[in-house]
Amino acid sequence: MNDIDRRKFLKIAGLGALFGLTGLSMFEVVTKKHIEAAVEKYKILPNTLTAQRWAIAIDLKKLDEKIINDCIQACHSIHNVPQIAMQKEEIKWIWKETFEHAFYEMEYPYMPEQMKNLPVLVLCNHCDNPACVRVCPTKATFKRKDGIVMMDMHRCIGCRYCMAACPFGARSFNWRDPRPFIKEENSEYPTRMKGVVEKCTLCCERLEIGKPPACVEVSNGAIIYGDLANPDSEIRKILATNYAIRRKPELGTNPCVYYLI
Repeated sequence: MNDIDRRKFLKIAGLGALFGLTGLSMFEVVTKKHIEAAVEKYKILPNTLTAQRWAIAIDLKKLDEKIINDCIQACHSIHNVPQIAMQKEEIKWIWKETFEHAFYEMEYPYMPEQMKNLPVLVLCNHCDNPACVRVCPTKATFKRKDGIVMMDMHRCIGCRYCMAACPFGARSFNWRDPRPFIKEENSEYPTRMKGVVEKCTLCCERLEIGKPPACVEVSNGAIIYGDLANPDSEIRKILATNYAIRRKPELGTNPCVYYLI
C-alpha cells in the first residue's frame, strides 16, 4: 500500500472508528501494526542518548534576540520547516512569544513593561498527559516511553483534532505543499506534504546518534535538557536550585518544558 493510499485508508478507518461506524477492527489492526513499527524504529545505538523522562529547562534570564533567532533557525533548517509568510499557514516547531502571551495567566495589571515584553521561546511541551495523543484517531501522535511526544506524518490524516486539543498551539497544519517553501532542504530529514500536521519531536533523530537537540546546541547555555527521572542529572539539579514555572500547569497535562525566571 503506497503512502497516499494508506493515508486515505487510515482516514476512512479512523473517522469510522471515531463515529462508531465500520472498520474498527481493521483500524485497530492497522494502527497496532504501525505503532509497533514506529516503536521498532526507536533503536538504541551505541551513542544514543537515553533517559527515563526527557525534559527541557529554558533560562529566560539568558535569552536574547540572537539566541532566540539562532534556536529557531537551527531547528527549522535541520527539520525542513518551510518559511511561509502568511500567518494563517505558518509552520513552526519553536518560536518566540512575549512573557505576557506565553504566561497570560500570570499577568497582572501592574506587571512591569519589561516583564510583559520579555521574550520567551515556546515549543511542544512533551506533556506527561498529552491531550493530543488521546484524540488522534489513527495514533499518528503517540508518546514514547522516554516521554517524547512523537508524530508519524505517514499516519496523519489531517483531521486536526490534535491541534484543537493542544492547549499550547504547538502544532502546525500544512495547508499547502510545504516543499516549495523550504529555503535549503536538508536531505537527511524527511519533508512533509499537504494535509499533514507537524511539530517539535525534541530532535529524537539527533538523540539517537548522541547529539543534543538543535536548540540546546546553539542556545549558549540558555536551554538545558536531561533526564527528569535522574536526581543526579543537570536538569534536576538546576530545577532544585532555581525557581521555575511551566505553561498552563493547571490544565493537568503536566508539561515537561520548564522556564527559569
